[in-house]
Amino acid sequence: MTYTGVRIGLLALTLLAGSAATPTASAAAHPGTTHPGTAGSATVGSGTVEEQRLDRAAPQEILRRSGFDTVAPQFTRMLERSGSYTRAEHVVARQGARLWRRAVDRAQGRGPAGGDLSRDDDRPLYWARLAMTRELRGWKPGFGLTDPQRGRLVAALEQTSRGQRDFHYPRAKGVKRILVTGFDPFTLDRDVRISNPSGATALALDGTTIRTAAGPARVETAVFPVRWQDFAEGTVERTLRRQLPRVDLFTTVSQGRVGRFDVERTNGAWRGGFPDNDNASRTETVPVTDPASQPQWTSTTLPYERIVAAYTGRFPVYDHTSVTEIPAGGTDPVVRPDGPTPGSTARAGGGGDYLSNEIAYRATLLRDRLGLHDSLPGGHVHTPVLEFGAGNTDPATGTVTDPEFVRNRLDIIAQVRSILTVAAGAGVPGVSGTARTRD
Repeated sequence: MTYTGVRIGLLALTLLAGSAATPTASAAAHPGTTHPGTAGSATVGSGTVEEQRLDRAAPQEILRRSGFDTVAPQFTRMLERSGSYTRAEHVVARQGARLWRRAVDRAQGRGPAGGDLSRDDDRPLYWARLAMTRELRGWKPGFGLTDPQRGRLVAALEQTSRGQRDFHYPRAKGVKRILVTGFDPFTLDRDVRISNPSGATALALDGTTIRTAAGPARVETAVFPVRWQDFAEGTVERTLRRQLPRVDLFTTVSQGRVGRFDVERTNGAWRGGFPDNDNASRTETVPVTDPASQPQWTSTTLPYERIVAAYTGRFPVYDHTSVTEIPAGGTDPVVRPDGPTPGSTARAGGGGDYLSNEIAYRATLLRDRLGLHDSLPGGHVHTPVLEFGAGNTDPATGTVTDPEFVRNRLDIIAQVRSILTVAAGAGVPGVSGTARTRD
């Protein structure tokens, strides 16, 4: 997400990936309200706010045209036969992992397509997961199930169906290890048809091997929710803490600006309040463990100069350096095109003040706290906004897919793969062409 300087109304129409409005406009329009709920979701009536969108026509069509409409009914039948909490834990973990693997296989051309929706589509995974979590929240088993137990089941389903427990790097010497993360679709109340190219990229690349100037590299991926509470509860750190010391490069990926890629130079410790997928809003310093040692800014260690200089695809790629800060001794936010000044307070990183900036901040802060700043290339890449075809822009009358929409998504996926190929072939910061040592 990027700082755009536009008002919040225009923002929602132009940047599907949650680029931020000005800090003052964001805070005023979306005060720091939160919603209680299981596993970080706001429960309202029948399911969470996010789950209630399931019954709209477009999500149902996406599920039907991909064959993923069978996922939740099968999951429900298996839950009903579980008979105990221990058995239910097994069912949830297995079926969540199976959903992730089914989505990855579909995206990579393995097994039946299940319908006429293009294989590169990330939306079947998103809507099928929500159908499963809604069933799990409403499930009334014959045995006693406490609220904390149900919450643990929902959390296990979230983690397994997002690939967060599914990292399998080869033991072979000479094979680099790359970790990539993506996001769910969001701003769905504006257009429920939305797809997120970062999530599609995660599905397309998971478990694949790319050829780089430094040799082969294995890519493993995971997808994260667009919910403030999940991030506050440590979903990023829980997923990445064990992985970062084992990999040679990582990049968090999200959707950003129209018609361009950006390698974000600096990440800020600020939440700007734009509503998440549960329509919850947070305006505050990014909450992390040990806040006393929390920096206002973190920086990329990706080889951004090489990435920007290389031809990776049809979209231009920029080294994006702008941030928004409150200068030391000041009170008002100021845009700094060349990055933060000493002693300043963050109000937007290069990726804005929404969850793409936050995942970049959390991942790079974790890198630094693990002592890996000088040895592990890592940072954030923003993809172009995934746009529908010219005649399919009205959510009320448009179709859920079109040829230009599919072409745009495939081109974005291919270009992320090319960016990773350049980055992984560039070596580590300060050690050109040399792979970092790992256990």
